[in-house]
Amino acid sequence: MHFAILTLFPEMFAPLQGSILKRAQNTDLISIRLVNFRDYALSKHNNVDDLPYGGGAGMVLKPEPIYAAVRDLPETVGSRKVILTTPQGRVFSQSLAEEWSKYTELVLICGHYEGFDERIRDLADEEVSLGDFVLTGGELAAMVIVDAVSRLIPGVLGEAASAQEDSHSDGLLEYPQYTRPPEFEGKQVPEILISGHHAKINRWRRKEALRRTFLRRPDLIPGIKLEPGDYFLLEELAEENLSIAVWREKWQYLRPIPNKRR
Repeated sequence: MHFAILTLFPEMFAPLQGSILKRAQNTDLISIRLVNFRDYALSKHNNVDDLPYGGGAGMVLKPEPIYAAVRDLPETVGSRKVILTTPQGRVFSQSLAEEWSKYTELVLICGHYEGFDERIRDLADEEVSLGDFVLTGGELAAMVIVDAVSRLIPGVLGEAASAQEDSHSDGLLEYPQYTRPPEFEGKQVPEILISGHHAKINRWRRKEALRRTFLRRPDLIPGIKLEPGDYFLLEELAEENLSIAVWREKWQYLRPIPNKRR
């Protein structure tokens, strides 16, 4: 996977040179190319922004440098997707990260100042935002995208199961995790986790992932990828917690709850 990031502040991307992403680059699983589109400015002062037509506060990024930078990128052998980071874009999600991880190259254009000249949007295949808030520039958003997509590339995490079990990978938040010691300040590790019974451990983890999602992020319910055994777990959770019980109608329409309990 190749990333090309168009930015006015390449020095901001130092975090991409550490930890897992550094190892992924050293082993050629990913590559990251930083392009300062100020280098493509046409004026002698290297201006990349100008006052907006019609007046208004702030400055707007000019189209010429960004168009020139994109057109100067090396040809891609495979598929390329050009992404514009902007508060007006589609909200980034795990499903988008999974979709984009299938491309050969992602080109990320980082906004800055008061926005883009509208014609720059024609360069992009998609516009994306981290959420309903405004950052000083698109650099932080680009770093988040690179990190989220990179960890889905085979080999980057070392174990494929690590990505598959993450929060949001199947629409659910991740189940609770524990490590040694088995008791800390009176707080015990659940006995099931040290029982060695893997089928029961997997069932417990799935149930707790469902519990945590329904209690903390009920907005995720419509996107949950339910498995056949989940309906028994949801019925158990509904009996244990009234807050989960109120969501019974949300999952019943997907598949009738069997009368015979497992």
